[in-house]
Amino acid sequence: MAKIELGKRINQIFKKTKGWVKDHPKETVLLVLIILVGAFLRLYKIDQYMTFLGDEGRDVIIVRRLWVEAHPPLIGPGTSIGNMYLGPLYYYMMAIPLLIANYSPVGPAVMVALLGVLTIFLVWWVAREWFGGIAAFFAAFFYAISPTVVIYSRSSWNPNIMPFFALASIYLMWRVWSKKELRLLILAGISFAFVVQSHYLGLALIPVMGILWLLTFWQAKKDKKEKRKLIMNTIWGVAAFAILMSPLLIFDIRHNWQNFNAIKQFFTVRQDTVSIKPWNAIPKMYPRFEDINARLIAGRDVEVGKWTTIIVTGICAFLVLTKRKKLGSAFYLLIVWMGFALLGFGLYKQNIFDHYYGFVFAVPFILTGAIYQKLYKNNIVKILLVIGFLILAYANFSNSALNVGPNNQLKRSQDIAAFIRDRANGQRFNIATISERNNRDVYQYFFQVWGAKVVDTDPNAVAYTVTDQLFVVCEKPKEKCDPTHDPSAWIANFGWSKILDQWEVSGVIVYKLGHNK
Repeated sequence: MAKIELGKRINQIFKKTKGWVKDHPKETVLLVLIILVGAFLRLYKIDQYMTFLGDEGRDVIIVRRLWVEAHPPLIGPGTSIGNMYLGPLYYYMMAIPLLIANYSPVGPAVMVALLGVLTIFLVWWVAREWFGGIAAFFAAFFYAISPTVVIYSRSSWNPNIMPFFALASIYLMWRVWSKKELRLLILAGISFAFVVQSHYLGLALIPVMGILWLLTFWQAKKDKKEKRKLIMNTIWGVAAFAILMSPLLIFDIRHNWQNFNAIKQFFTVRQDTVSIKPWNAIPKMYPRFEDINARLIAGRDVEVGKWTTIIVTGICAFLVLTKRKKLGSAFYLLIVWMGFALLGFGLYKQNIFDHYYGFVFAVPFILTGAIYQKLYKNNIVKILLVIGFLILAYANFSNSALNVGPNNQLKRSQDIAAFIRDRANGQRFNIATISERNNRDVYQYFFQVWGAKVVDTDPNAVAYTVTDQLFVVCEKPKEKCDPTHDPSAWIANFGWSKILDQWEVSGVIVYKLGHNK
């Protein structure tokens, strides 16, 4: 019976889609072209352009262990600040693509790229429903070609899934409020779990989602039946969120609430992390908005980003003052969403990197698209809008991620690992790295896949874990390489050593150390 109902539902969707395509041929062609361009930018030579450094090496080691050792992880990647860990959802997302790719790290990267393509469609879908076809075209087109978005859409890394799930979370909550589709609260809870487990900055969505829920509750308060449905679906949504977060809870229970205490310390010991004074954020909000526009919609062009911010801010203020009743709830939702994001960034005292913007990636594209939709009526204004469109397109294409040659980080790691494996002559060996932004996991992973006899040194089990040879990969300039005295734990655990041999491989120095008896 369930199969019959599912079949009917799929058939209805197919017929509705076919009808929409027939009624909107031009929009369909434009959407398909945008999707194809976005897919090309994300998938073209992805094995050569993808990032494969320490974080990516660590992730594939953990996910491979899930299949090979039947070892399901309870925690995800560690954060860059404090002793905090994310949930393991991203690792489980990686598992099937890694297996399908026969344990090649390219598999999870392709998964992220395809999710990035799906995000282009979601941006188009949401912008069209909220504002119309012009807004949808503008938002989807620039989201598809934005260099920053593309870069974070073609590598396997937990923050890279956030844009899709963040937009999905807000859109689902908007449907709950505006369309009274209360069952979507369950999907919103699931989607928000993915957001939080991709990066803790996703918690900044709570005020926005909370406001939408409160508006829904306010509308339903006089209808007991509707109110009961809202509460029950909210419980189911929270339950879905809690179930997906439960591995992290189990880990915390087992480890004396390590993660909870780290998060608590992050927010209570605020000298170097966050401020609790909202007014401190106000002077930083506009510069941060300018940076978001420059990094995302203006193709990383600072000057174009500055002018885009001035124009968007001015037009938004003008529209709110003159046409506030005609703008629609979605327009104000975008402003509130961005407003809370800017407030959060303003209170944060550490450096803010591009991937931190993941939970608002879609906002500047849809907001600017909405402005185009609202103003694209007067012929003179149309000319100005087209000029603006062309300037933004030029800025994005001229700074395209494909204009820079591939980094070949994956191949480089494989080549170095293969070289070390061959020089080990089938004997047990230890591995260490000297690097400012990489670690030995990128080589360790291939040793494990190939069955090489690599051993982790353990100061508590020296007799069993310290071998007769230690290979050190130094990624610094040669004059800064001192493998026998480097303070790295993996080198220190090996004990007193001397250089037996050294080679230059793929732009790095590989040292072979032996014990200095």
